[in-house]
Amino acid sequence: MIGVFDSGLGGISVWQALYDALPHESLMYLGDGARCPYGSRSREEVLQFTCEAVERLLSEGCKMIVVACNTATAVAIKYLREKYPNVPFVGLEPAVKPAALTTKSGVIGVLATERSLRGDHFLRAEEKYGAEVKILKGVGEGFVEAVEHNEEHTPETAELVRKAVAPLVAEGADKIVLGCTHYPFLRDVIAKVAGEGVEIIDSSEAVARRVATLLDENNLRANEDATAEYRFLTFADKAYAEKLREKAFHNR
Repeated sequence: MIGVFDSGLGGISVWQALYDALPHESLMYLGDGARCPYGSRSREEVLQFTCEAVERLLSEGCKMIVVACNTATAVAIKYLREKYPNVPFVGLEPAVKPAALTTKSGVIGVLATERSLRGDHFLRAEEKYGAEVKILKGVGEGFVEAVEHNEEHTPETAELVRKAVAPLVAEGADKIVLGCTHYPFLRDVIAKVAGEGVEIIDSSEAVARRVATLLDENNLRANEDATAEYRFLTFADKAYAEKLREKAFHNR
């Protein structure tokens, strides 16, 4: 069983990539739900919530943990790897590298939470690639809440997206990196605002490839005749757990 954790529904975008790439692997998804979003919370709160989630997943027998939350990764991934040295962890970080290496305009935009944009992962990427390309930063205000409430396609959400994305495009960004796992559920709206010629990039498929590599390196891959099981946990209520399941299998 591979454990996948996020503050809420967002990490389902990563879950779906794992589901598609690793059909024999059982997946356990824990979406906090009760304390989402994490992006504007204190570092101490995010660390506490993430540790509680990891403890729960490990207690259920998970062999690997995917921290499918950019904010939790930025705050807690180093601590988790030190605390649980025998557990493979995969974290999330904005896909700045592929955007920087493929931009034609020399300008890329990164949409993320406040906490992620202050995190070590992003700051290191910004330092490494910022000398070669112009990196614009935007906070997706209200994006997480829109996804959590299934309001991806409302006029209000479209306006939130326009306010965040239009300035990046106006300054010449031809790549927009989605630095929060909730944001891929707004991909269509973001793409509409960005217009033709702007590529939207997220990390889900790269995470699935990394998980596959670690499974092989640690001799943890499920047998090819294994029948995968899928479980959904939450710190919220049963209705929220069912909401996670519905989101996961939508269009699957």
